[in-house]
Amino acid sequence: MASFHRLRKCQSTGVAVSTHITQLHTSSHACAKQHHKMLVLGGGSGGITMSARMKRLMGAGNVAVVEPSEMHYYQPIWTLVGAGAKKAASSGRPTASVMPSGVHWVKSKVQEINPDTNTVRTEDGTEITYEYLIVALGLQLHFERVKGLPEGFEHPKIGSNYSIQTVEKTWKALQDFKEGNAVFTFPNTPVKCAGAPQKIMYLSDAYLRKTGKREKANIMYNTSLPVLFGIKKYADSLWDIVKRRDLQVNLRQNLIEVRPDKQEAVFENLDKPGETRVVEYEMLHVTPPMGPSLVVKGSPLADDGGWLDLNKDTLQHKKYPNVFGIGDCTNLPTAKTGAAVAAQSAVLHRTISRLLKNEKPDKIYDGYTSCPLVTSYNTVILAEFDYNGQPLETFPINQAKERRLMYHMKADVMPHLYWHGLLRGLWGGPGPYRKLFHLGMK
Repeated sequence: MASFHRLRKCQSTGVAVSTHITQLHTSSHACAKQHHKMLVLGGGSGGITMSARMKRLMGAGNVAVVEPSEMHYYQPIWTLVGAGAKKAASSGRPTASVMPSGVHWVKSKVQEINPDTNTVRTEDGTEITYEYLIVALGLQLHFERVKGLPEGFEHPKIGSNYSIQTVEKTWKALQDFKEGNAVFTFPNTPVKCAGAPQKIMYLSDAYLRKTGKREKANIMYNTSLPVLFGIKKYADSLWDIVKRRDLQVNLRQNLIEVRPDKQEAVFENLDKPGETRVVEYEMLHVTPPMGPSLVVKGSPLADDGGWLDLNKDTLQHKKYPNVFGIGDCTNLPTAKTGAAVAAQSAVLHRTISRLLKNEKPDKIYDGYTSCPLVTSYNTVILAEFDYNGQPLETFPINQAKERRLMYHMKADVMPHLYWHGLLRGLWGGPGPYRKLFHLGMK
């Protein structure tokens, strides 16, 4: 039960790390006051990536990272964990092992940001002042906004690929499926990796076919969105898959309640306020409502929606010129993915390096993001696009087609690139390769 209470706080749990790893960096628990030239808030993909880049730019002694979690997770692989294609253990490593050596690790949670005084206060009482600030606090999962959750995860037949505590429950529910409705949801909020809620549907369909249970299954995707996918080129291909595999897609349906004791899910019709529908399930995959970091939302750094208010070209804050941001916590009008973080990191590195020399930023983020849409245990549609929702594809082929090669890239190449490239500040997205593959035309 304790693990589900932790979901309310959206914190990752961890394990103790070995002494020889922790010696690679300095750490702090509760010093009264600290000052750092570059302070990075958050030790997720954006925070670790930028701390590695800032270490090279400024020197390790000038960089500090505030992050409470002892474990760091490669979350994109949870799609495959939920379908039994990867093990949950493969997704996590001790934070100490990915923290750049020599940087100052403040093992506490950010409680307050005051950009007017260049001050951050942590949960353990530490007060930190900074010259420059990078905010990489991610977003907040809100399982509790669905009535009956997160306590509903105590029951079988329900899981979510969006949390390390619940991803293996998805796989258990899929394995235990006998007959009836397999229901997959997409909430009425911004989400990270907008393709993930339907990826598990395609994988579940493939698993049920492989195990001879598909004829007894009614597979249902209830999404709050008015479309299957936001980019038409890829949406057209996905609709073809949906029709070919006899998958039921219900648009503008938002999950508001789970009754796990009855195996019922309640959906509201967003086009007809007040109208609800009760659906019985044999398996339920929940994509939780999500929202901005509560720390960012409660600070002067937020826009009206609570997201970090950035210049979408340079990733510099609109009001505070010594504040920058990256990743899911920002209001950048593009999909929230790890691929977006990679592309943003290269731009942000360039922006900061220019400003340190009193020069104007000269590199613009075009909104590049990517979503490898897993459609089976050996095929992927690789969606890549920009701020304008236009395909921005790396390879000189039609990426809207299901391809085995793209699956291997998702399952095998990208995790390696993440751990050994992105987190070390050595991978800034596929932009240079795109130019090469397209002979400089893109």
